[in-house]
Amino acid sequence: MVRQNKRIVAYFSRAGQNYCRGRVLTLEQGNTEVLALAIADRLQCPAFEISPIKAYPKEYYACTDLAKKELELDLRPAIKEPLPPAEDFEELILCYPIWWGTVPMAVKTFLDAYDWEGKRIVCACTHEGSGFGRSLQDLQELYPQAQIVKGLSLQGTMVAKLQEEINRWAESLNADK
Repeated sequence: MVRQNKRIVAYFSRAGQNYCRGRVLTLEQGNTEVLALAIADRLQCPAFEISPIKAYPKEYYACTDLAKKELELDLRPAIKEPLPPAEDFEELILCYPIWWGTVPMAVKTFLDAYDWEGKRIVCACTHEGSGFGRSLQDLQELYPQAQIVKGLSLQGTMVAKLQEEINRWAESLNADK
């Protein structure tokens, strides 16, 4: 079993305009951040925000255009540091929104900074209908030395209402190993 003090939650989230149930709404806090902080709180482990140096546009369509360009060109936007030291964790709970069917490129920038040999990455995503998309396959292909684990997939607009489900899932991680 992974010791609680050897877990970390890393998350990428975006406030501002987001696609929610067929409409574009402005969020004060991104859905994925709500999910990640709830998991970290339940597991009593640290949370690290994956934050690009140059913030994504708050306007939804400008953000999706930029995200699509990054994906098509396989760009890795620079992220703020300091990154948590790899020896500080054995298991990463990786929380991300699904963008264009997969993980945002800023998440890949974060993951590229580590040697994943012998480490476990438990994935938790928010989406508006796509589930994990192809994110799990993409992560396994990019980081084959890591154990990529299908975790929790929630509709972003429902995250705030699903605290009990999030808690049950987080607790299951303790019994999962």
